[in-house]
Amino acid sequence: MPVEPLAATPPVARYVLPADTAPLPPPQLQGRSRWTAVRWAELPGFADDAPHEAWNAWLKSCERPGPAFAALCPEVRRLSIAGADEQRDWMVRRLQPYRVEPLQGPADGLLTSYYEPLLQASRQPGPGFTIPLYAPPPGLGQRKPWYSRQDIDTLPAARSALRGREIAWLADPLDALMLQIQGSGRLRMAEPDGSQRLVRLAYAASNDHPYRSVGSWLLQQGAVRDASWPGIKAWAAQNPQRLNEMLWSNPRTVFFREEALSELDAAFGPRGAQGVALTPGRSIAVDKESIPYGTPVWLASSGPMLNLQRLVLAQDTGSAIVGAVRADYFAGWGPEAGELAGRLKQPLRLWVLWPRS
Repeated sequence: MPVEPLAATPPVARYVLPADTAPLPPPQLQGRSRWTAVRWAELPGFADDAPHEAWNAWLKSCERPGPAFAALCPEVRRLSIAGADEQRDWMVRRLQPYRVEPLQGPADGLLTSYYEPLLQASRQPGPGFTIPLYAPPPGLGQRKPWYSRQDIDTLPAARSALRGREIAWLADPLDALMLQIQGSGRLRMAEPDGSQRLVRLAYAASNDHPYRSVGSWLLQQGAVRDASWPGIKAWAAQNPQRLNEMLWSNPRTVFFREEALSELDAAFGPRGAQGVALTPGRSIAVDKESIPYGTPVWLASSGPMLNLQRLVLAQDTGSAIVGAVRADYFAGWGPEAGELAGRLKQPLRLWVLWPRS
């Protein structure tokens, strides 16, 4: 009996953009950036992204929407159970893409990444746990800037002001620095009764000093060629006598508040500057002078670490995130996210998706 040939698998239909011949709106100036209207066809990978993966982040933004997007939030909520093509059709109909450009200089920007460290900690100091993390000291806002990182380690007045403000103790000063750079973290906290629980430390305040990259300091010293976080840790392990010198090159210190971490909270990241929980892979930090919080953004970046063409939400900022085409990609938590955050540094293009008039 002859064998029937297997039927060919029908190809998956690719999303086709509807025809769009309407005149484009004029450019807009937004703080440090210029927005230039473009057709949807300019957005690389728009037909291939899975927009439903970004919808949870968009729903979070709708908890505290900006004025431009509040009217769209009922529709965003209704579309949370829609298919990808229906979500894309709605975006094309209701939003206008604008290419984000600097007022001067090259169009390509910079993409980096950040994450939520997961660290072992102790509620009390003890063997192996000697590095304190602090809540904001009383009167912090009355002195600007407050004591520097070096002052906190060396001046009796600074140490006195922080006495009793310790939230947790870590084993490694580089972990404490990383936690401060990232702005939040998860701690497996050993309590005095011997129990352990998972808590989150969230950004509460800073000493109002400028952020200085310890990686840049090492490069300027000619101490390393690899200024990634793994490279920094390797240098510190080989040069323990210069550890404080490196740490003090960044005068900025961050103070924290402790938050309970429920099972639901643990599925999302910390609250960003917009005041909503961050979504791994779909939230970015931006310069709020160029892109308002809560804005959906199309992000495109290709490099040795990863290739991204996707919908993200502008939900956070950071002291080092300055400029029109500048974003920090929230990678999530844990070792893999930390590896990406420690190494990602590649070219970036951004388009804001703004409500049509």
